[in-house]
Amino acid sequence: MGHDLEGLIGFITRDETWHERLADVLDEHLLPALEAFDLDFEDLGDLLGEDWPMILWGGGLEDLLGRSFGPNGENAGDAYLRRHGSKEGVQTRAYITGLRDAPISLYEVSAIVPGKSMALRDMLSDAKPVTVREQSATRMFQQGDRISVRVVSQGDHNVISGALLPFDPDAVAMLEDGLRTVLKLNAKDELRLTQDQLRRSAPLFANAWLFAHLPDLLDPEVPQISNSDGDDLVFHEMRFPLANGVTQKKVAQTLSQAADLVATGPKGWTWLALDNRDGTRRGTGLVLDSSMSGASVLGSLTLKGRALTLSVNSAARAVRGEALILEMLGDLVRPPLTAIQTVEQMMAEDNPETESAADKDIPPALARQIAHEHLDHHYRDTLDQPIPALGDKTPRQAVRSAKGKKEVIDWLKTIENRSARQTESHVAEYDFGWMWDELGLSEHRK
Repeated sequence: MGHDLEGLIGFITRDETWHERLADVLDEHLLPALEAFDLDFEDLGDLLGEDWPMILWGGGLEDLLGRSFGPNGENAGDAYLRRHGSKEGVQTRAYITGLRDAPISLYEVSAIVPGKSMALRDMLSDAKPVTVREQSATRMFQQGDRISVRVVSQGDHNVISGALLPFDPDAVAMLEDGLRTVLKLNAKDELRLTQDQLRRSAPLFANAWLFAHLPDLLDPEVPQISNSDGDDLVFHEMRFPLANGVTQKKVAQTLSQAADLVATGPKGWTWLALDNRDGTRRGTGLVLDSSMSGASVLGSLTLKGRALTLSVNSAARAVRGEALILEMLGDLVRPPLTAIQTVEQMMAEDNPETESAADKDIPPALARQIAHEHLDHHYRDTLDQPIPALGDKTPRQAVRSAKGKKEVIDWLKTIENRSARQTESHVAEYDFGWMWDELGLSEHRK
């Protein structure tokens, strides 16, 4: 994406006719969203970040270069090259010509070689995957990401244009709905567009991207967050001082006898809800929950120094946990000192040092094992649960039809891609291969 179009841009902006045509094209790309949300173009930088307005502007420029005007089919790129092409190098001339011929489309990223290349599968046509030479973008994306961009032929290889937009599932759905509406396509038909249809639909890509992103930025909805018991999240760290003369060994021996505590190390335990092994969740909105051995995790305990620390995520669990500890340990510990932190306070601090002592003491290999066991349990259950993206069918049911099989493949790629992007978590290392095998779709995993 390093081609210099400064001369071309200067030509278009100085020429009254081409400048007006560019303004008209940009209106098609941006005006629906700007009017809908009562914004000016200048507002987009504050909302989206300073780079995105110029990328959107570049999308309008690229669209202009693919259009012809008037009875003689005038084209901005051709007009520039006739008048000033001798001042440009061979690669720049070829790139401008390539932009004229390349329609925008939606691509799925795969086969990434960081700093060198990536393969792109056109999601809106039956074209074979194409490999493009690219440096920066190959370090930004994960396999399975979706992007809107133009693939430009450059002699013996291909490159991508500069106006690249990443499309999350919401933006993809909005784009597909828009294409079906504008092109009057059947809602049940698979989207397979001609190059002419893609060229005529270019503004819809920017429209879908803006309408998918702006609402949350303008009026971010604070999600209701609870634990699996339905309690509001309020993090409690309860420090029980050991009584005089009591050793860590004595406390550990007593805790190890409790049925609802599972040892995670010589000085750590996980507190499980053994009375709710069916996994019933009573929380609403965004439910923060983790499980182990089929039971919800209620909290964690850690022995450190002269104290036993219990970490839980609600006031109700704090009361219940205090009663549990005092009943088990009795005179071995003293009443706890409690530190309380709300979700808002935790987000405001945004400091890695605020993680609980329990998390610090869990060895990385064990933390990874716990996380992956939880994911195994979760996704094994998911294979037999209705999924909205699959028409409320379970994945096992959906793969029985050709249409459902394609939907399951897209669904698997989406969850795999989302997990891979959580680079600060053990989730990123999780191998989804067993799901593809179990659903008989291994050959479609690329």
